[in-house]
Amino acid sequence: MLKELNINNLAIIEEADISFGKNFNVFTGETGAGKSILINGINSVLGQRVTKDIVRTGCDKATVTALFTELSDDVCSSLDELGISHDERQIILSREINADGGSTARINGKMSSVSILREIGTRLVSIHGQHDNQILLSTERHIDILDEFGGLESTVEDYRASFHELQAVSRKLRRLSTEHKERQQKAESLREAIREIGDAELTENEDTAVEEDLNAAQNSEDILIALHNAHECLNAEENAAVELVRNARSELEGISSVTSRYDELCQRLENAVIELTDIADELDSLADSIDADPQRLHYLTARFDLIESLKRKYGAELSDVIAYYDKAKSELDAAEDITEELKQLSEKRSELLHTVSIKAKELSALRSQTAERFSEAVEGELSFLNMPDVRLGAQITQGNLTEKGMDTVEFLIAANKGEAMKPLSKIASGGELSRIMLALKNVIADEAETLIFDEIDTGVSGKAAQKIAVKLKSVSRNRQVLCVTHLPQLASAADTHLLIEKQSDSERTYTHVYPLDLEGRKHEIARIMVGENITPTALKNAEEMLTENS
Repeated sequence: MLKELNINNLAIIEEADISFGKNFNVFTGETGAGKSILINGINSVLGQRVTKDIVRTGCDKATVTALFTELSDDVCSSLDELGISHDERQIILSREINADGGSTARINGKMSSVSILREIGTRLVSIHGQHDNQILLSTERHIDILDEFGGLESTVEDYRASFHELQAVSRKLRRLSTEHKERQQKAESLREAIREIGDAELTENEDTAVEEDLNAAQNSEDILIALHNAHECLNAEENAAVELVRNARSELEGISSVTSRYDELCQRLENAVIELTDIADELDSLADSIDADPQRLHYLTARFDLIESLKRKYGAELSDVIAYYDKAKSELDAAEDITEELKQLSEKRSELLHTVSIKAKELSALRSQTAERFSEAVEGELSFLNMPDVRLGAQITQGNLTEKGMDTVEFLIAANKGEAMKPLSKIASGGELSRIMLALKNVIADEAETLIFDEIDTGVSGKAAQKIAVKLKSVSRNRQVLCVTHLPQLASAADTHLLIEKQSDSERTYTHVYPLDLEGRKHEIARIMVGENITPTALKNAEEMLTENS
């Protein structure tokens, strides 16, 4: 339970140390005294969203600290899972909100994340605020309320997991189908490219070799003449270079007996004769290799044109054409592979759709069974809360599969005998909504050890208010209840009564929270009943209410 709450510099609350009782606690005070600020403070320490505007003007930060004691076994187990200590079944949660934005969370004085704070907070406290009545007006939330009442959360989660898997497979199937269609449209051009490039049987750097051979074939006559003339210059019968060099060597050999100084030159001329003779022989050989065959020229011309055509289509370089060929084959293979994958995905989708449909029908059947028990349970609570003639039902309509199944749930209500059932969101008054929400809180299992009701009595008075007080008193026997109220019936039923009072001096406004003794409670309850002009009669009535509820 929430044992103590310490607040510093939160809006108009400069400092407040509040101790709570184990059972039924109420807060009262004039409008604007700061009751909503108190609830916001509790929300903040439970990890809920806060803004920097909540920090008291002129202060650097606001701090809220809460001590929870007598933790249940379930809460202790949850804390163990999170690695959080709970000596003597106690835990301290705190939150600092900075004036410049941001906040810091602590558990037992150690830094923690806000998300962990929130996770723990949901197990410790359940807050019903004035805005929660809007849940009843939001038809899309009705299915969640029905599932929570029936304890169907695990069944819904199991269905949702299968539904999400179906969605994932369906998305992939749609994506692959689109991709397959695009690939099929491209497949013909891929096949044409593969055929065209494949038939060419290209080899690496072939374009360079073919171009050289073609140039040679196109200029074969000129090449032959040049080779022949070069050969004649080197090795003709008269005045040929080889013969002239040989003669020069002979001249030098003639004087070698006289002096040896020309021997080196003689040897060099001998080498030149050998080299020139070799060149002449190679020129002769090259001339013999020149093929002036017109068919060869035609082949080379056609081959060159083919290679250039392929390069214009598929890449600037021959290597690009070959790479395009390899890529086209891979894409075509992938297109064939995707066909098989599409088949497998389609089969899997059909299986999942069958599974999800069965689970949706089973869930729908459970909801139908739950709806009957739900109506009986809520009507029983409402009867006690002075709404004996109210009939409340859950209308379940089947439709398309969604994340929550195939059902749409809407609560219907007939407020009086003989009236037709109509949508709750259209006809329920504020007071009826408050009591219906209280009834729901009572029939739906809530794991939180502390329940907080922020003005659950909105739109309620008289006998209905007394019934709500009795119900909250009854609930507080098993769990701690905190209630912000404007009704004397609820205030008088409390075990612990806290007054929220706003005071002002010449410079600032302050809110204080006081525990009231018996005399203080009499005056506060009398004030709630008649206003500031408290009469002896009002005090006597207040005393009688306290006596009746003691």
